[in-house]
Amino acid sequence: MSAAPHIPVLLDEVIAGLSPRAGEIHVDGTFGAGGYTKAILDTGARVYAFDRDPDAIREGRNLADESGGRLTLVPERFSRMRQALAAHGVEEVDGVTLDIGVSSMQLDRAERGFSFQADGPLDMRMSQEGRSAADFVNEAGEEEIADVLYHYGEEPKSRRVARAIVAARPIRRTGELADVVRKALGHHPGMKKDPATRTFQAIRIHLNEELQELEGGLAAAEEVLKPGGRLAVVTFHSLEDRLVKRFLKSRSGATPAGSRHLPMREEGPAPTFEAVAKPVKASEAETNANPRARSATLRVARRTAASPRSVAYEGMSS
Repeated sequence: MSAAPHIPVLLDEVIAGLSPRAGEIHVDGTFGAGGYTKAILDTGARVYAFDRDPDAIREGRNLADESGGRLTLVPERFSRMRQALAAHGVEEVDGVTLDIGVSSMQLDRAERGFSFQADGPLDMRMSQEGRSAADFVNEAGEEEIADVLYHYGEEPKSRRVARAIVAARPIRRTGELADVVRKALGHHPGMKKDPATRTFQAIRIHLNEELQELEGGLAAAEEVLKPGGRLAVVTFHSLEDRLVKRFLKSRSGATPAGSRHLPMREEGPAPTFEAVAKPVKASEAETNANPRARSATLRVARRTAASPRSVAYEGMSS
């Protein structure tokens, strides 16, 4: 099979955590350039690959054609994997992989407007539909902009940046927005991190409802994984990882024990997941070869035989 144009982060560790085998059914919830999917296919497993980006689905057709019918591309959000799999006659799967956030192929294309490394239209829409980043920065109120920057970008000076954005309208290009943020926060060559990074992250997460989508995807994985099935999630910043950590802690029944000072807590629902290993970070060799891997964290869990929780996970979405 043809090689994927981008090497996914923590590939060997993800495949080791999933342990895919010939004849199994796996879900790649974030197909992107197809790196994880190709590695799973190479084990002889079948893959249902989800992506809401039409570019990813279109560019994955060659891999699907070469797979001998073992790869099905699904142009859908991964939070809807249960419904989409059911439409294909699949009720349960052996593994689910989620690589959260923006893909390398989206970042590398200036026309998609996700990055300020090269100037392009201020877009940031993963599905290429709906409200764009330009619509948001030019139409939203100052308070709403500040809240988005604070909650999704963890920008400590969110109100200052929001005021600067409103004062600079209209803003249509990624370079324009980056310059506005840099001027508001102060920027000089040699800074370890560009001050515009948090603003771009925040707007992207808000527009694409990424944390809400992650919550829905985790709950959907709980529903479709068979007993013994594996869940592998790669995150790239604290908001994502915190949400995954809380979900798995909740679903594993990890609650404080009682003591002689406090009564024993009543047992809750049976655990639906159990940890397979400690969280994994990329090696120095990988981060040197691929700087994007530097902030990545992999968490892997195994599905138990307990029934899925009846209420969808309601974790941190802001």
